[in-house]
Amino acid sequence: MTLERIGVSRTGAGGQSLPFSPAVRAGDVIYVSGQVAMKENGEIEPGGIEAQTRRTMENLKAVLELAGCTFDDVVKANCWLDDPRDFWTFNRVYAEYFPNGGPARSTVQATLMVDAKVEVDVIVYKPLAK
Repeated sequence: MTLERIGVSRTGAGGQSLPFSPAVRAGDVIYVSGQVAMKENGEIEPGGIEAQTRRTMENLKAVLELAGCTFDDVVKANCWLDDPRDFWTFNRVYAEYFPNGGPARSTVQATLMVDAKVEVDVIVYKPLAK
């Protein structure tokens, strides 16, 4: 099986190259790298958990679109929150993107590698056209 790297590597704050693909297809499964509330200029979206969750989910949506997918194709999400007190606000915004109940999901508290409040990665099932 060949791997297809989807999307162009981005740069973070200060123009530093981010050494990973936004997504990788392995057969019928697509693995989307963890997305944070990073704006196009590499800076993190200002504001609280609501603004950062919305930006994170929009970043996920953009990568899914590059792969020819939508949130309906997501089978698993892994979510990391910097502060567990943000859980209910995070859930409210997250649910807007999965109105049909959403995928299987794990959510944990973690110190993130960038100054963000939330990170989400997803696994997608999207069979290749034959």
